[in-house]
Amino acid sequence: MSWDVLIFDAPADARSVDQLPQDFIPPPLGAGPDVRRWLRENLRDLDLSDPAWGRMVGPTWHIELNIGSHDPVDSIMLYVRGGGDDVLAVIARIVATVGGRALDISTGEFLTGEPTQTAGWHGFQQYRDQILRGS
Repeated sequence: MSWDVLIFDAPADARSVDQLPQDFIPPPLGAGPDVRRWLRENLRDLDLSDPAWGRMVGPTWHIELNIGSHDPVDSIMLYVRGGGDDVLAVIARIVATVGGRALDISTGEFLTGEPTQTAGWHGFQQYRDQILRGS
């Protein structure tokens, strides 16, 4: 179970996925080799031994980056597990590195990078903890 965040190039004025045109096709983030190089240069803790799947491990969280093998790279899906709000700053760094915007799949809203924007992340953790307690 993970909190899923999709990074893709979206219009800056859209606050949620509902505000994207129905025929919207995002432009690529960049050529595959360029995107991987940018990530390696800016995220020291990133393991890209599998170029299609990056991995980052923090003190209380884990992120898998599904970059895929397509060239160019249209989007990157992040699968975030664990806890701690410091992971939000890491997601913001990933977005700043590759460009585009981060869409919280659980809420349908774009992350703005504001420290107070934690509803999707906290909601995921509460749901996960509830499921685990019920097991």
